[in-house]
Amino acid sequence: MEFTKMHGAGNDYIYFNCLENMIEDPESLSIRLSDRHFSIGGDGIVLICPSESADVRMRMFNADGSEGKMCGNAIRCVAKYIYDRGIARKDDINVETLSGIKKIHVFAENGKVTSATVNMGKAAGLTSDEITIEEGKGKFLIGYPMEAAGKSWNVTTVSMGNPHIVTFVPEVKDLDLMKIGPHFENSPLFPERINTEFVRVIDRTTLEMRVWERGSGETLACGTGACATVTAAVLNGHCDKDTDVTVRLIGGDLVIRYTDDAVFMTGNAVEAFNGNVEI
Repeated sequence: MEFTKMHGAGNDYIYFNCLENMIEDPESLSIRLSDRHFSIGGDGIVLICPSESADVRMRMFNADGSEGKMCGNAIRCVAKYIYDRGIARKDDINVETLSGIKKIHVFAENGKVTSATVNMGKAAGLTSDEITIEEGKGKFLIGYPMEAAGKSWNVTTVSMGNPHIVTFVPEVKDLDLMKIGPHFENSPLFPERINTEFVRVIDRTTLEMRVWERGSGETLACGTGACATVTAAVLNGHCDKDTDVTVRLIGGDLVIRYTDDAVFMTGNAVEAFNGNVEI
């Protein structure tokens, strides 16, 4: 099979065009191909599939083989892939996901997409009904005290098609995420596991974030995590609604705008290389 390695802000996946030939057992394939030492390497794989209701359908699998409902960085790359190859040569592209159909507006130079803005939909999941929580089901958790890795953290729950908790900390660079990340992901408070954003507020339009993703560990960026971070920052009074907020991640910056109608995410989409792999 031919594949394309792409990334958005360093969040890298291995993309397969499955519009004509579907891949069987993508779960085990993602585990095998994501290994950075003995295979291609990536945060997972993405299948670009036919859709009856959108231009294409995206399926994303994490490095541990689990399927994700949504990935903000990957969906920008899917839009770039189908635009650059003439599959859907238009400025506004619709991609079906397990979290619904998302609209992506692409920005192109010399016939190639360089960046895109994703309409992530209404600031979803501001109730714990959309996130499986052991305690307090039916309540929106904001500044909720949570015990993890031997200390107490105040977390805010936000679902952006996948579940997130956001915690604001004085400094993110010094956190040992390899040590503390698994405690959040596997906390009994979240029996279906959780994505966690650790955030430092620089000013009202700038945040610094590191992320521990369920199924992948720490990644260089997380689009839905950046959206959850800005949503939580507005709700906690750190940032303002209807304002572009820059989220600084290890792999680059994303610009997020949280409004009453939707959350908008803008970032790059980069094609690294193409290749062939026997599957």
